[in-house]
Amino acid sequence: QVQLVESGGGLVQAGGSLRLSCVASGNIFSINTMGWYRQAPGKQRELVAELPISGPTVYAGSVKGRFTISRDNAKNTVYLQMSSLKPEDTAVYSCNAVIRPTGSVYYRTYWGQGTQVTVSS
Repeated sequence: QVQLVESGGGLVQAGGSLRLSCVASGNIFSINTMGWYRQAPGKQRELVAELPISGPTVYAGSVKGRFTISRDNAKNTVYLQMSSLKPEDTAVYSCNAVIRPTGSVYYRTYWGQGTQVTVSS
């Protein structure tokens, strides 16, 4: 069993900052890409940022320069530092990881339950 648990969401004023964390736990053999997605009310889920174990970091154009994704491989944790937040950043943020479970030869994608980020104007 593999689980992803996010933390760090909340209410912040425009221009403020928040840091999200997501910890992967369970029967994990290895983790490839870890990332963050978000879904605002009435909109489709969109990629915010993703960070592969090797390769380039990807950011959505709307957050580039304001958000920073990082990971601590020893802790199976991915972070999203969000700065200069705007009301349009309001959404449920979910972490995502491509994980090879122990005993499996395949990678599959796992999702966290999501954490609400609300930015007031």
